[in-house]
Amino acid sequence: MIELHDIYKYFGDKIVFEGLNFHVERGETHAVIGRSGEGKSVLLKHLSGLMTPDMGTVKVGGLPLFKRGKTRKEGLNWVRDNVSMVFQMAALFDSLTVYENVAFYHLEKKDMAKPEIDQLVNDLLEEVNLPDTGHLHPAELSGGMRKRVGLARALACQPQILLYDEPTTGLDPVTSEVINELIKSVGKAHDVTSVVITHDMKSAFSIADRISMLYEGRIIYTGTPDMVRNSEDPIVRQFVNGWARGPITEGESEDVKSRCSQVHDRTHITL
Repeated sequence: MIELHDIYKYFGDKIVFEGLNFHVERGETHAVIGRSGEGKSVLLKHLSGLMTPDMGTVKVGGLPLFKRGKTRKEGLNWVRDNVSMVFQMAALFDSLTVYENVAFYHLEKKDMAKPEIDQLVNDLLEEVNLPDTGHLHPAELSGGMRKRVGLARALACQPQILLYDEPTTGLDPVTSEVINELIKSVGKAHDVTSVVITHDMKSAFSIADRISMLYEGRIIYTGTPDMVRNSEDPIVRQFVNGWARGPITEGESEDVKSRCSQVHDRTHITL
């Protein structure tokens, strides 16, 4: 359903992806883990057509979205019709009601009659356990409720692929588990393929069919939750267990020493 082959992406001198390969099977829930700043959100932007790789091929739904750094119109149109995003902080329209947020896609396209939209919104709000909230505004909702409205809005266009950006960030453990259960139930009920960006290992183990770890510009490991939990790879083990010491932080320390040495050399003054 999703295939990225030999992806390179640079922001100035900073290397974000360096030969990244990644694929997601149809119907699976695939979690992507990794430290902050590794490029997880940049990966989602490549899948949604918001960002173009400098080199490499992106295929979504079997169609090339980007190839050799060029956009393919047919693939981009498919993504716009079949891929939905559940944003980290929900990204609801503050001035619109819950009903208007969930109905936004169809109100803009004018492709459904008002009674049909009403029924769809009611069904989706019921599915995310928020019945009778259509009249409320986002400011009247808790963080967990806003995320559930964001999920209902993403489902309104009946997507084939759902992209989640840190769905449990900022939530208490109970609400996080509610969101995890919704991700699982929605995936089965709507037969969607899901990519979930997260650094919450409890969530990743709970929802994912497979987990991939992004590190230094590449996917360095992919496996089932049990495979990741029991991996002998030292980088994966350090991240999964949350250890302060290991190859991740050792490499970081060497990088800091190198940069400090360069700064010292540039600022040396002879009196």
